Amino acid sequence: MREIYASKIIEVVKDLCLRANTVLRPDVLDAIKANLALEVSPTGVEVMEQIIKNAKLAVSEQLPICQDTGYVTIFIELGRGVLLQGDLTGAINEGVRRAYTEGFLRKSIVVSPVFERENTGDNTPAFINVDIVPGDDIKITVMPKGGGTENASQLRMLPVSGGINAVRQFVLEAAEGAAKSCPPVIVGVGVGGSFDKVGFLAKKALLRPLPDSNPDPGIAKLEAELLVEINKLGIGPAGLGGRITALGVKIETMPTHIACLPAAVVFNCHAARQAEAII
Repeated sequence: MREIYASKIIEVVKDLCLRANTVLRPDVLDAIKANLALEVSPTGVEVMEQIIKNAKLAVSEQLPICQDTGYVTIFIELGRGVLLQGDLTGAINEGVRRAYTEGFLRKSIVVSPVFERENTGDNTPAFINVDIVPGDDIKITVMPKGGGTENASQLRMLPVSGGINAVRQFVLEAAEGAAKSCPPVIVGVGVGGSFDKVGFLAKKALLRPLPDSNPDPGIAKLEAELLVEINKLGIGPAGLGGRITALGVKIETMPTHIACLPAAVVFNCHAARQAEAII
């Protein structure tokens, strides 16, 4: 067994929150640069050039990539050989609290979703997902996500008889609302599981690097086809028209009930914020 103390988790989560909000994922920046040459709309080209400039300024000035510094989703891979000294949830939330307070990041979490909607003042609680895995490390991945992209998310219990065509049509219908998500976007798709699991699958799909494909050849083919179809919608950068609406489509699946075909679609905007570390 390997001891890991809560104080270390606090330190790492704080650093990851600050880094994710100021440093654009390198694969996303590379994709924007590569797609710049493919954009036919002058306005779209100008938008993408501004995105690249903004990403550079965020790093040099140590300022957020976007004013909406989001709610914080945390993915934890907790090794079975770890002996955790302290409260994992409390440590994660303390790391988020310190990052958003000391880093002067916008706090966007409200206590009650329906009534007073009073701001918590420190962007906690974080939304935490924990997987128990082999090993004696803890892998922490931080993904701040803004309200615009979250509001464009969709979940649907599709008819089993519709099969892959129903999934394809659902994704394309959801993508018609991508203009609200500050395109060019990354599209995460979850298929299978249950009502409560499929949204998590879609969000987890957003963590995958843009150059990779699903290891299942059939799903990889669907990812590539959907990317082409979404970029035919003409939404374009910032929703102002053009060829480059999406940078990638990532699909994750899991087993489901014989009577069910759950599907979910979530988006990451061009400010795709993510940072990870292994303790």
